[in-house]
Order: sequence, then structure tokens, then C-alpha cells
Amino acid sequence: MSKYRNALPQLNGTMFLTDSGLETILYFVDGFDMPEFASFPLLETEKGRARIKDYYETHMAIAKSRNVGFILDTPTWRASSDWGTKLGYSAQSLDRANREAVQFMLDLRDQHETPTSPIVVSGELGPRGDGYNPSELLEPDAAQAYHADQMASFAAAGADMVTALTITHVGEAVGITRAAQSVGIPVVISFTTATDGCLPTGQTLGQAIEETDAATENGPTYYMINCAHPTHFQDALDTGAAWVKRIRGMRANASSKSHEELDNSSELDSGDPVEFAQQYRALRRRMDHISVLGGCCGTDHRHIEEIGSVCA
Repeated sequence: MSKYRNALPQLNGTMFLTDSGLETILYFVDGFDMPEFASFPLLETEKGRARIKDYYETHMAIAKSRNVGFILDTPTWRASSDWGTKLGYSAQSLDRANREAVQFMLDLRDQHETPTSPIVVSGELGPRGDGYNPSELLEPDAAQAYHADQMASFAAAGADMVTALTITHVGEAVGITRAAQSVGIPVVISFTTATDGCLPTGQTLGQAIEETDAATENGPTYYMINCAHPTHFQDALDTGAAWVKRIRGMRANASSKSHEELDNSSELDSGDPVEFAQQYRALRRRMDHISVLGGCCGTDHRHIEEIGSVCA
């Protein structure tokens, strides 16, 4: 059941780590067959379940060794209806998959949480379309209707919060937030940016946050940035504007390549974990309200270890 839904511990300013690039590790490193780049079906196989358990335990051990918290996200980025239909899931089986993913994380928390390393269980959802180049910009009502079922599954299963990763435009961000509000669960909106620090639509990060807040009465608990390299968005945060304070987390890509270059790449670019962590450290020195730190595409436990070493 939910433990922190009404009092998320990462809001008190202490540092929390997340995991890294789950899907890119499973696909490029471990060689799992992952249609539609979906990781949640692997929880249905003994081999997949064991690998995902090992993956998260490796990351939680890093947080525990640094006496910092951990955000334990479910592997359900693709577990929404359009993607589920492509994978052969009915509405009922998708609901079951999302609930079981939350329970999997609750069980891991029971095994690994310590007084100095609280673990927050977060239901993870992704965009309806492509996380790099959306073919359709959703209106808020359509986005709320689309994400409502997955949001309800997370809430009913006992997740503490929901994290929406790789969100590309305001309409979907607003709809996701309203879906979370309708079931009473905290939600974090994580936008992705292109190499110029703007959303894939060309809108600035500041405009996107301000518009989402205005449309939802400051509904998101906080914002994050993911699936972009630190050098892509660091200048966009150097404004001193009020909206920057709404960003509390980042899960960057290991590679400085553009989204288009990554889409066309057949090999994993893991970058330099030491340099990557130093870039996080530099950002955190300027903006110490950014306290939730993890990785996205191309990162692995090495990047999280380095972040923990230099930022904790």
C-alpha cells in the first residue's frame, strides 16, 4: 500500500537517486527482445523478472551506500493503451500489468528500505506518441482521457506518486496532471528537450512549465527533465526565473547526440560516467533545489554511482 503519498520525502530538499536507462540496458546490453521498446512484459517471464529485480537492487544499493533516498519507478513507460494494444494487451490485462508492476516495487521496498534511505514507489508512464518527435499534439481533455486508466491502476495498486517521463508538449502534460488530480495521487511531469533546450515542439521549457501550472493550478508536485544530455538544457535553466524553482529533478541521457541521431543509432552511447556526474554536480551547485538525480538513455549503474559520489 502507499506509504508516502501524502508526504513525499524528496520534497524536504534531501537528495534522492533514481535508476538509469532501463530500456536501453535491457535491449542493447542484455539483448532482450523488446517490441515497441516496452520493458513491462518482461515482468511476466522468470528471466525478465529476475533481471529487472537485479537491475533495481543494484541501483538501490548505491542509494543505501550513500545514505540518500531512492525513487523506485515501475518499468511501465509503455504500459498505456495504444502501446498495450500493439503488444496484444486488452484493457483488463494492461490494468493487471500496471498493478502488478507497482506491487513488484512495493515488495522491493519492503526488502530494501532503511531509515537513512527512504524508497518512494512511483508509477511511471510515458507519452501516448513518440517521446522524441510526437506525430500528434494532444489537447488536455484527450490526454486526460487517454492516461486515466493507467493513472487509476497506479493509484489503486498503492503507488506513492506518478512520474510522467519524456513528455513533449503542454497539452499532454496538462491532461496527465488532471488525470492524477482526479484520483488523488501526486504527479511529476518530466519534459524532454532538444539540443537547444526547448521542447520538441520548439516551445521553451519555461513557457511549458508556466502554461502547465496555469492550466492545473500548479498541479504537478514538481517538474523534471529527462532524455536529454545536460549540455542540451543547462543554459535554459540559467535564467533566475521563478519557474526554474519548479524543477526538482533530472534524468539525463549519457550521450550528447540529438534525438534524431539517437533514433538512427544501432549502438549504445554510454558517454563518460565521470564527466556526466561532474555536469550534474555543476548544475546542482547553481540550483541546489534540484535534488532528484538519475539517468535515462545510455546510462547505467556506473553513472548513478558517480552521481552519488560527487553530489551526495
